[in-house]
Amino acid sequence: MKADFKRKVLKRPHSKAEVQPSQNFQKKVLPNGMTILFEKRNLPVVSVAFAVRAGGINESMEEKGISHFIEHMFYKGTPTRNSRQITGEIEKNGGELNGFTDEVITAYWCKMPSKHLNIALAVLGDIIKNPLFDEKELEKEMKVILEEIKMRKDVPRVYVSDKIKDFLYDEPFGPMLIGTPETLNSMDRETLVEKFKQFYQPNNLILCVVGDADFDEIVDFAEKNFEDKKGKVPEFEIKLKNEERIEERKGIDQANLVFAYHVPFRDDKKSYAAKILSTLMAGGMSSRLFSEIREKRNLAYAIKGGYEITKDFGHNYIYVGTMKENVEKVKKLILEEFAKVARELGEKELNEVKEQMIGNYHISMEDSQLQMMNLLYSEINGDAKNFYEFEKNIRAVKLEDVKELAKKAKERFSFFALVPGD
Repeated sequence: MKADFKRKVLKRPHSKAEVQPSQNFQKKVLPNGMTILFEKRNLPVVSVAFAVRAGGINESMEEKGISHFIEHMFYKGTPTRNSRQITGEIEKNGGELNGFTDEVITAYWCKMPSKHLNIALAVLGDIIKNPLFDEKELEKEMKVILEEIKMRKDVPRVYVSDKIKDFLYDEPFGPMLIGTPETLNSMDRETLVEKFKQFYQPNNLILCVVGDADFDEIVDFAEKNFEDKKGKVPEFEIKLKNEERIEERKGIDQANLVFAYHVPFRDDKKSYAAKILSTLMAGGMSSRLFSEIREKRNLAYAIKGGYEITKDFGHNYIYVGTMKENVEKVKKLILEEFAKVARELGEKELNEVKEQMIGNYHISMEDSQLQMMNLLYSEINGDAKNFYEFEKNIRAVKLEDVKELAKKAKERFSFFALVPGD
């Protein structure tokens, strides 16, 4: 049935509803090095992001948290807009505004009615080019981030998810992206401005738009508003390791644990096998570990899995919340399940997981904001065009590649648990 449907679609002209997203995609690298990504949509909504090819992976130990600090300061004012005007111009026109910092990218985005695309570009372009880094605002925002650090530590599930990188990678990559009170307190306006000038130059920037807009107008805006300046983002060697630790904390009722393992990265065939293995093990209620740990043995409520795979590093992770006395039992069940996959995984189950992932892939494209994120990360990790090859690459994964990764995961892994103290 599926093959017949595909043949019929190819034989007749595309209606608007049938046009594939990849056919509506355009990309251009300007002479100044800035990259423009665009996917055309017919709904009257547009998602817009400016992103810089820099994040936690580009920080030394002494400057941990500086990318995140800069992100916060971008919303605090420019020479022509104060913080209230920045948010007001977006929100009063029906939009939403936000940003995020990750290991390989820092981005500033908004989603709003497409008739206000010019406002989105103007506001985001202004904060990207002209942040004030006002001394008083800087001091106030540092207090906000220090509270954010406390919040992340106080939430056990977030804390273990942050800490697991300490047991997968050597410094300076492993420690928390948000930084520490010590590193933040060592930063001043001069430090942030210097790093901003180093990172936020056109050759390091991406402008991504998904929605009802005109590509030529977007390109014209970028060409008129960004000069030909060059910046260089520092790179640090990423060293792998595997460690295990259990930490006690009074005042919590549940043990929170993360099991993680290195996987092939970049955009190669085995990185897709790693994504399949992650979904197979802990990707939803039909996954092996959800069935084994929760449904069969009732040892946990929350069992989640995921992956972080970039052009520079890659790992899969599994989170479980359980009782303190069950931590070792859960860990043993995870290892046994990887051993079973390495021995017993068959084509039928592999194909079922492929269909699950392909379905999730298509669902992720439905929302323009999610698609904007998809394209940004694909570009950061190689080329945005590769996103549209996801289905083909998933279908091409071989059974033996998944089984081999499962075998390696059982042999070399990192493990961290936060458990109730006496």
